[in-house]
Amino acid sequence: MASIEEKVEEYFKAVLDDLGIRHFGKTEEINSSITRALKRADSKSGGSGANYPDIQLLLQNTTRRDIPVMIEAKGAKGKLEKLTPGGDIELVSGGKNPNRAAQQFAVNGALHYGLAILDKGTYSEVIVVGINGTMLEEGRVKDPEAKAYYVSKKNGKVPKEIVGFEFVQMKQSNIDTFFAVLDKLSLTAAEREKLKRDKEERLEQSIKGIHQRIYDDASIKTLLSTNEKLYLFCGLIMAGLTTEGVRPLEVADFYSNDDRDENDGNIILRRTRAFLRRKDCSNDKVDMVLNYLRPVFEKSELWKPVNGESVIKSIYKQVKEDILPLLESNIHLDFTGKILNSLNDWVIIENDKLNDVVLTPRFVTALMARIARTDKDSFVWDTCMGSSGFLVSAMEIMIDDAKRHINDTQALDNKIEHIKHNQLLGIEILGNIYILAVLNMILMGDGSSQIICGDSHKEGPKFIKSHRNTFPANVFLLNPPYSAPGKGLIFVDEALSRMQTGYGAVLIQENAGSGQGDVYAKRILKKNTLVASIHMPADLFNGKSSVQTAIYLFQVNRPHEIDDVVTFIDFSEDGYTRQNRKKSTQKVNLRNTDHALERYDEVAAICLGKMPKTNYYTETNGLVIRDTISLNGDDWAFNQHKKVDTTPTEEDFKKTIADYLAWKMSAILKGEMGLDE
Repeated sequence: MASIEEKVEEYFKAVLDDLGIRHFGKTEEINSSITRALKRADSKSGGSGANYPDIQLLLQNTTRRDIPVMIEAKGAKGKLEKLTPGGDIELVSGGKNPNRAAQQFAVNGALHYGLAILDKGTYSEVIVVGINGTMLEEGRVKDPEAKAYYVSKKNGKVPKEIVGFEFVQMKQSNIDTFFAVLDKLSLTAAEREKLKRDKEERLEQSIKGIHQRIYDDASIKTLLSTNEKLYLFCGLIMAGLTTEGVRPLEVADFYSNDDRDENDGNIILRRTRAFLRRKDCSNDKVDMVLNYLRPVFEKSELWKPVNGESVIKSIYKQVKEDILPLLESNIHLDFTGKILNSLNDWVIIENDKLNDVVLTPRFVTALMARIARTDKDSFVWDTCMGSSGFLVSAMEIMIDDAKRHINDTQALDNKIEHIKHNQLLGIEILGNIYILAVLNMILMGDGSSQIICGDSHKEGPKFIKSHRNTFPANVFLLNPPYSAPGKGLIFVDEALSRMQTGYGAVLIQENAGSGQGDVYAKRILKKNTLVASIHMPADLFNGKSSVQTAIYLFQVNRPHEIDDVVTFIDFSEDGYTRQNRKKSTQKVNLRNTDHALERYDEVAAICLGKMPKTNYYTETNGLVIRDTISLNGDDWAFNQHKKVDTTPTEEDFKKTIADYLAWKMSAILKGEMGLDE
C-alpha cells in the first residue's frame, strides 16, 4: 500500500492551525541554536547530510521556559514506532542498515532529531512526536495516530512517554499545566539502574576499544608503561571535557605539527591546565597532575605526525566520539575505575601486588554506603579511596536524599554544592591512582575539593583535627589494602577512633575478623559495636583477586558489649553470575541471573533493621544468623556461627539401611558371604 505520509503531515498541520499553535516546516528556522544543532548532527542515514524534521514547534510557558518539539510523519500501517525486544525505542538497527528504524518509523525519526537538539544544541529538554495514518476518506486521514515522549538531560536522555498525549495540551492556555505533567516524568529506580548499566556497558566498550588499539600497536604498546596509559586516557579526557569559559577542544584543533614546542601533546597539557584551574583546583593539585601527564605527552612518538596525523589526534577522535558524551551526562559513573579495570585485564597494574589495587564493584560500594546510613547531612570519608568509587556512590545517595527532602530550588542547589565541596573526604597514597580519583570527582561535579594525595595514617588525623567543626565525619567507607597490618584493620581502627558518631562499613579479607586481625580487631570492639557481618561471594573481584571477603558494619563510639546481637548474613549467592573474559565487557562478565538488585535491597534492609520486600535471606533458611560474639575480635565470620545439626533424621536412617543392604547384596553376589550372615 502506498504511503500517505504527505496527507498525514497535512492533517496534523491543520490540527495545529485549529489550536492556534505556530508550527514550522522542514526548511523553516525556529532559531539559530536549533538549526545549528540539526546541521551539526549526523543525518538519519548516518552521514553528514542535513536533518529536516517534518514539523517543528517551540513551546514557551509564562516564565519563558522553552521546549523544542520535533515531529516526524509516516503514512503506512505499523510505521508509528519500532521498539527493541527490551521495550526501548530502537535507534540502532541490526543488519546492513543500522539506521533503518530512524529512517522508517515516525517516533524513532523524531527521537533522532530530538537527540540532535540535546547533543548539539543549547537545550536540555525536548519533546518528540511521531504521527502516522494509513487510510484516507474523501482525501482526509481517517485513522490518525500520534505518540509523544519527553526527553531531557536530567533523565539521562531516556525517553519518557507522555501517556494520553493530545496536541491540545500544547495550546498556549494549557502550556503551564502541560509542563507540570512533563516535570512529573522522572526515571524510576529500575530505569535509573538500567540506564546506568547501559552507559557503563557503552563506556566499557569504548575504553576497551581504545585500549585494544593501543595494545595492538607495537610502537605504542612498548612505548607506554601501564601507568602512562592511565595518564594518556586522563589527559585526553581532561582536555576534552566541556569547561566553562573555554571553547570545547575539537579534533580539528590538532594540527599534528612536527615541532617540539607547538605540537598536539602541548595542546593537551595547556587545555588540561585550563580545565583544572577552571575547576578551582589548588596550584599544588594542578602541578601534581601535570607532573604526571607531562612525561607522556612530551613523548615525540605520540605527537609527531605519521601520514599527516599524530597518535594523540587519532586517539582523541575516539575519546571525543565515544567517551566524552557519556561522561558529560548527568548519570554518575565510576569512569576511572573502568579505565583501571580495563588496563588490569591486559597487564598487572604497577604496584598492584604491593598495594592491593582492587577496585570495589559499584553495586557493593552502593550497598555499603546505604547500610552506613548515608544521607544528605552525612560527612563521608575513605582513607584508601583508590579511584573514589565509594565517594561516587555516597555522593549519589546524598544528592538523591537532598532532592527528596528539599523543595526550594535555590536551597537544593546550595545543599548539593555543599555536599560536593565540603562533605566528602578521600585520601590515596598512590599518585597514579590519585589522579584517577581527582578526575572521577571532577566528573561528579567537582567533588575534588577534599581529595588528598598522601599517607592516610598522617593525612587523615591531621585533616580531621583541623576540620573538626566543618567536617564531623560520621560515615566511613573502606576497602583497605589487605597486606597492611591486621589485614587492613589498622585503617579501620585509626578512622573509627577519630569519629564521634555514625557508622563505618569495611570490605575486607574475612579472616581479619576471625583471628588474623592482629590487635586491631579487639581494639576496635573496645570503642565500637559490630552491627553486621556479611559473607560476600567468593568470586566478587572476578579474577582480579581470589581472597574471601566480608563486609563488617560498625556503629561508631559505642563499645561492643558481650550480649550485643550481631546479624550475620551469608551473601555468597548475590544473584550475579561472573565470568572473567578479558575482551568482554561487564554485560558478559557480570550478569544479573537471579534478582541481584532485589537481593542487594534485601540485605540493606536487614542491616538497617527494616522489613525486607523479599525473603532470599532468612533465619529459617539458615542464611541469616543472629548471635553474640566474644570481645576478642576473633569470631566475626558467618561460618563461625553456622550451627551444624548432627541429630540423625529418618531420611538419614533410611539411607544408612539402603547403603547397608546394597553392600550386603553385592557381597553375596560375589560369594564373599552367605545369606544367613
